[in-house]
Amino acid sequence: MSSIVVSELEYAPPGADQLFFDVSFGVSPGEHAALVGPNGVGKSTILRILTGQIDSDGGDFTVGGTFLQMTQDVGMALPEASLRDMLIEVAPTALRNAGRRLAAAERALVAGTDDGMGYAEALSDWGDLGGYELENQWAAAAQRSVKTPIVDFTTRLVGQLSGGERKRLVLDLLLNSGADVLFLDEPDNYLDIPTRAWLEDQIRECRSTILMVSHDRTLLERVATKIIAVEGSGCWVHGGSYATFPDARQKRQELLGDDLKRWNDEERRLFHHMKIMKQRAAQNFKNATKANGAETRWEKFVKAGPPPPPVPDQQIYVQFRGADSARRVVKFEDVFVKDLFLPFNDEVHFGERVGLIGPNGTGKTHLLNALNGITTELSGTITFGPRTSVGMFNQINDRPEFRGRDCIDIVRDRLTDEQKSMAALARYGLVNNARQEFQTLSGGQKARLEILGLELAGHNVLLLDEPTDNLDIESSEALERALDGFEGTVIAVSHDRTFLARFDRFIMITDDGEVYELPDFEIALAGLSEPSTLATLRLAKPLHDA
Repeated sequence: MSSIVVSELEYAPPGADQLFFDVSFGVSPGEHAALVGPNGVGKSTILRILTGQIDSDGGDFTVGGTFLQMTQDVGMALPEASLRDMLIEVAPTALRNAGRRLAAAERALVAGTDDGMGYAEALSDWGDLGGYELENQWAAAAQRSVKTPIVDFTTRLVGQLSGGERKRLVLDLLLNSGADVLFLDEPDNYLDIPTRAWLEDQIRECRSTILMVSHDRTLLERVATKIIAVEGSGCWVHGGSYATFPDARQKRQELLGDDLKRWNDEERRLFHHMKIMKQRAAQNFKNATKANGAETRWEKFVKAGPPPPPVPDQQIYVQFRGADSARRVVKFEDVFVKDLFLPFNDEVHFGERVGLIGPNGTGKTHLLNALNGITTELSGTITFGPRTSVGMFNQINDRPEFRGRDCIDIVRDRLTDEQKSMAALARYGLVNNARQEFQTLSGGQKARLEILGLELAGHNVLLLDEPTDNLDIESSEALERALDGFEGTVIAVSHDRTFLARFDRFIMITDDGEVYELPDFEIALAGLSEPSTLATLRLAKPLHDA
């Protein structure tokens, strides 16, 4: 049976406090379940335990049938590796091991340390285990997922594909593999909006049992049939889509609060009754039996323990201040990137929220980097108005200058005062990470620290490159609330549909390099779904010469 059963799972990272100790849930055959919860609570760790990458400290689990897995950083760590190396890592265990042996044997043959016998044996094992059939699956998935044809998976490098192409290739392969169970860690990261829509269709049609981690609220609403909320020391299960999850969680919190209040009231009542009976027994020994009985009832009640309290909500408070600037914040004049998009002209005005949208690889991040002063591949003129201060959030959150430094030291560069720095970290849910080195933070924690740095810098123009990609849902919502009250201008590249829905207008770059202004999110979504209709949309304004 292609089910997943987890009972009282517990885990503590080496040298750290226990991450969780009471995780129990089940996923029935054919269900598509999602693990949700704050950054750092252990969602990816649970997937790593269930797929055998690390051992738990306690508890039991069973995964029925064959399974395949996709990590959140698949294809991102080794761009110089071959596509075969990348795809071998998401193959079934036996084929993965055989593929690794075959690659090692090929290297030995080239180096002259193998007379060919080792290579012949490895090639035979690869074929016997179904390696050639797997290569056919690779070719079919690549034909559907990669723009340029792949002739040889052993010579085509991972870095020659965009991040979105790598992710789609792996997802296509896994979702069409026929595996009984799939474990997907943030499958939507690096995917553009059309590809996310494709992913939703693929998941809905997939007959495999799926357990995934995702922070994309739209995707969760559309594909998850069960939500497993990891919070506190364990988890609880909502047997529906994410659309009804927030209300279900609020009701659960209220019930837990009511249950705990009733338990406390009953404990006080039993204790008070025991005290009265003890006093009566002291006055008349005939009441001793009743007093002992009252004491026993109270002790048993207390020993059983109270029900779990409501889980404290993660409190993230982002406080962008901003400042006034000239009405015209930035002017684009004949701006283009050769072979990516055509020369266009536009202006962004104070207070606007402008979304840069379009398929992966069309040059959106190039444009955002140019606004941040990195213009190596961009032509044309970008002019900022008076009194503008520009700050940028980078999608990768890779800050070499922060490596080896504690979070508190990084924040203290801005605030100087230790107490104020700790208070700022607390607002971002990072106070427990104050003495933790930057490179050891999770992706979501790095993203929160990056946003905190933007806040403390006090910019009035924010450039955001996929700001919600690594943020948990609560942090994304806190960022959205902060941007609503921000006195300044926001220009963002994002594929998060819930995030983009709050923006004023959109600049879309198509695969053909055409640049359009779209006045609202509904029209933007229509344009992304059917780019060929953009020219006929009455409200779509070309920003380039026809």
